[in-house]
Amino acid sequence: MVHLWVRSESRANEQRVGITPEGVRRLIARGFRVTVEESPHRILPIAGYAEAGAEIAPEGRWPAAPPPAVVFGLKELPQDETPLRHRHIMFGHAFKSQPAGQALLRRFRAGGGSLYDLEYLTDDSGRRLAAFGYWAGYAGAAVSLKAWAAQRRGGLCGPVQAWHNRELLLEELRAELDATGAARPRAIVVGALGRVGSGASDLLAAMGAPVTRWDMAETAGGGPFPEILAHELFVNCILAGPDSPVLVPPDAVDPARLLTVIGDVACDPTSAFNPVRVYDRVTDWAHPAIRVAGRPPLDVMAIDNLPSLLPRESTLDYAGQLLPVLEALDRIEEGPWDRARQLFARHLAALA
Repeated sequence: MVHLWVRSESRANEQRVGITPEGVRRLIARGFRVTVEESPHRILPIAGYAEAGAEIAPEGRWPAAPPPAVVFGLKELPQDETPLRHRHIMFGHAFKSQPAGQALLRRFRAGGGSLYDLEYLTDDSGRRLAAFGYWAGYAGAAVSLKAWAAQRRGGLCGPVQAWHNRELLLEELRAELDATGAARPRAIVVGALGRVGSGASDLLAAMGAPVTRWDMAETAGGGPFPEILAHELFVNCILAGPDSPVLVPPDAVDPARLLTVIGDVACDPTSAFNPVRVYDRVTDWAHPAIRVAGRPPLDVMAIDNLPSLLPRESTLDYAGQLLPVLEALDRIEEGPWDRARQLFARHLAALA
């Protein structure tokens, strides 16, 4: 019997969850055992999971879960040195030489556990089977526009919080942009053909911002890309890798540019593959943007849990994509689960 343990999220402002009560009901019908931890923040109430047949555990109890249990969460675990002995499903951010990722891998090595990274659950062709990308792009473009509007007011983007639904986001953002009295900024989205880029492009179009859509064909030359600096707003939506071009080099802070806001939705500033080289740390809900140049201003938005700004839409979308993959957990030594395990094993073996 597969025992799936759905942990509470420890990260501040994280309301998403990777499975709905209906998904739990389907897994139990297949013979799975499902435990769901209580959470004061989760967008979907615990009562729905109990009604679906899940066992309910107190918040944060996953370290004491039975050894065979598969612990399922979304964002990172509390950062300490506790060895990890379970099999974990989550976004680990551990395979691109990130310092925090290396620390996570050492915890798995110490405890004998393993990581099945949600980012690398793929089909036979390498395509991701489930992603929050659309809503990451959508929310990222929205916060980037808020940063642009704050510049028009002479300031830096203030704190953001989750919107209950997309309609409320659009209403608030449209009023904020209209209040500037300025024409909408010319924007460029790189990675426009993917899920993230589609979400960013849709939000910008809904707000009336002219959008230039670039993808692999436009960046195949490897740069430099003066066209990016000729737009007022740039939204980076590419999943960077060893062969990814540098889209914004360090010298892009030069005053000879129109660009004043970068929305780095892919935000991976500590990675060796980072294509946006003008900043070195992620931003957060309390401080959504950092200023990296002053005249003219250049602000970078790099929040790394953007979909949680629209937790209901992003949860329902992602959980629906992921459920067929979770239903195959009883065949964890095959297909996408085995590919994810092998990837983890390679990175663990290479760990210093």
